[in-house]
Amino acid sequence: MTRNSPNEDDVLKEDIKTSKRKINWIYSILPYSIAVGPVGTFVQLYILLDLHGSLIVYSLIITLANAIGIPAAIIWGFVADHYHKRKRIIVATYLAVTANLIVFLVVGSIAWTAVLYALFAFISAASATPLNLLILETQGKSKWAFAFARFSFVSSIGTTVGLAASAVWTDILPLKLLVLPLSILSIASAVLSIFMIKEPSFIFEGEIITMEKRSFSQRLLALPLLIQRVPRLADFRSVFLGLRNRLTSQIPILYLSIFFFYLASGIFNTSLTPSLTSAKLNSGDVFLVSFVGMMVQTLAFYFAGPYIERRTLKVTAISGLALRSLCYGLMGVSSLLLTRLVYLGSILVLYPIAAGIAFAMYYTASNVMIFNTLGPKGRASTLGVYSALVGIATMIGSIISGLTSFYVGYYATFVLAGLCLACAAFLTSLLAPGAQDQSHL
Repeated sequence: MTRNSPNEDDVLKEDIKTSKRKINWIYSILPYSIAVGPVGTFVQLYILLDLHGSLIVYSLIITLANAIGIPAAIIWGFVADHYHKRKRIIVATYLAVTANLIVFLVVGSIAWTAVLYALFAFISAASATPLNLLILETQGKSKWAFAFARFSFVSSIGTTVGLAASAVWTDILPLKLLVLPLSILSIASAVLSIFMIKEPSFIFEGEIITMEKRSFSQRLLALPLLIQRVPRLADFRSVFLGLRNRLTSQIPILYLSIFFFYLASGIFNTSLTPSLTSAKLNSGDVFLVSFVGMMVQTLAFYFAGPYIERRTLKVTAISGLALRSLCYGLMGVSSLLLTRLVYLGSILVLYPIAAGIAFAMYYTASNVMIFNTLGPKGRASTLGVYSALVGIATMIGSIISGLTSFYVGYYATFVLAGLCLACAAFLTSLLAPGAQDQSHL
């Protein structure tokens, strides 16, 4: 065994310090993650409790925010590819989100709230691609897996802390004032980013995100739309014409199953908060549900990789869909038969299983399956079709959710979401064994 010379030891120590400095900028996102984590729940509660918006109007506002994601993905992807100042985009995003949140203090109408929430959905999407590219550009390839894992962990912890703090805040202080600490946290991330982030010495095009599996998954987790080129009708034809032939049907079947997954998510997620407020639960209770769900999801993602390694992607995806479908159905029954605290208790058990364990299983497996479908040619058009399907499914789900809950009831909405997941599981079961298991995790 040989020992390093004193000079070699000094060089090694300096390399370690440099590596740590390179990755330390990731912690600058923590305050921002705490700030944006509760915003969706805050806006939903603000519309329902403070502005007394109807369920139909509420669902339309959620649909509008979901719809904004499609042009946002296109526009910010273009900006990231043509404006290579990652730090400036990230800082500008944090400052713009801060301004957006502060304006909530001075508005008092449903129309302005709809505009502000749509604007938030558009602005907050801006930092997803630059942050992912910054990891790729500031870390050596051997460090990418570690850096993305750390990035994901910090983001998840921030969101979880934000939801927990919001639950406490809204039990003590008015809901509307919640935007004050959230705005301060967003500013804090902007300041930290100025000092901690350094522009990379070389840059990647946005397309590199689709080449590296962890970058691809992290980007879709931040925003499940990754549009490099606006999809054309011919792109949809080229993907779904494969349904006619058994040998070429695997990709369209996979994408249809994902469509039903996001349709179910749009249906369920839009009506969850109204179902809780209709059961006379307060804002703190609603944030508590989101907090527990996020906490379990964070832990589930930590164990998802090792779990999937012992199983096929197809089996893992079906298991996650089936478990989520069962939980949605049981929550539908609970909303019909149980009231107030008993309903809250059932949700606190079932929702974390659906949004945490089941989601982590399906999301991890399906993202690897999607990644494996991206060949060297037609990558941009295939991703465009995938993203369009996700955006359309989520929008349709939000509209269906509001109408079903208003005219039938929350129980029907949740059961319908469960049935959509059952359809997704059935479609996934049609995939050939091992068809998408190449290039495992």
